[in-house]
Amino acid sequence: MLNKEYPSFFINKRQIGINYPTYFIAEIGSNFDGDLNRAKDLIYLAKEYGAEAAKFQHYTAEGLVSDFGFRSLSRIKSHQSNWQSSVFDTYKKASLNEEWTEELNLTCQKVGIEFMTSPYSLDLIEYVNKFVNCFKVGSGDITWIEAIKFMASKGKPILLATGASNQEEVNRAVGAIKEHTNEIVLMQCNTNYSGSKSNLKNINLNVLKNFQELFPDTVLGLSDHTPGFITVIGSIALGARVIEKHFTDDNSRNGPDHSFALDPKAWKEMVDYTRDLEASLGSGIKEIESNEKETVILQRRSIRAKKNIKAGDTIKKENVNFLRPCPCEAIDPSSFKDVEGKELVNDVSEGDIIRYLDLM
Repeated sequence: MLNKEYPSFFINKRQIGINYPTYFIAEIGSNFDGDLNRAKDLIYLAKEYGAEAAKFQHYTAEGLVSDFGFRSLSRIKSHQSNWQSSVFDTYKKASLNEEWTEELNLTCQKVGIEFMTSPYSLDLIEYVNKFVNCFKVGSGDITWIEAIKFMASKGKPILLATGASNQEEVNRAVGAIKEHTNEIVLMQCNTNYSGSKSNLKNINLNVLKNFQELFPDTVLGLSDHTPGFITVIGSIALGARVIEKHFTDDNSRNGPDHSFALDPKAWKEMVDYTRDLEASLGSGIKEIESNEKETVILQRRSIRAKKNIKAGDTIKKENVNFLRPCPCEAIDPSSFKDVEGKELVNDVSEGDIIRYLDLM
């Protein structure tokens, strides 16, 4: 990138920031379908196909949702209208058994992938602290400043998702984190989980440019729930370097998150395309690149004699052409006014270049 200091910090031993490879988080979420062995299998798959972190969610249905409250919202369904059970029962079934945490963490260590989670209560924040090297704040908790401050007080990087929020709410949450740490990944997010391609018009990736201007000391990221990964590629081009996408081994499985998650094949394609994009982004400094040095000669024009010109003649527009190639000792057309009217001290044959050493 341009000669400028960009924020970067470590999640465990992995440095993240604009000048480092994009960090991919496989959001396993509830896709383990209540099965510990399946959760462990997904960790292995995530690592195999290019993820650097396997992320879960720590919550209890009782500590997260009001059964009465959701039953009262009969006219507001969103993606939850497709759930076969009530919101409360779905969350209860999808929740992670707290007793599995240590084993999942050890599995991640064995595989060589970072264990991450979003804890959704103050008690669970305290509980998972010994297992994680950073905290992920889910979009739904962006207004729960007490929990955000409690996570930030642990002195670890904070990944803040900003779905379904406005700028004032983002400002407040970031300010709360900064009371304890400046190691922040600020993630654009859209929290429509229907998996519809029509949601692309609501992703608003250009918010990342606004985040970069308002919070230049944060690392940018994307937490995404759209099908495919075009949004991921777009966000990386705009400066995001942390990506969170849901991960599954089978989109046809029952469960709230399977349908819009990436399967291993799509996940690997996303990572591979990203690495190609990163290679193409470059430093931002406009210069002749190492693989262009020959084309400078082959494609640029030089000042050449239109006919044989004798020593003592002067350079005029009428007796020169501007033609390719342009070897190192040649004079390019932009300098013609510097040589026009000057007298030759050497003969120049038709088609040959005119050199400064040929001029008086």
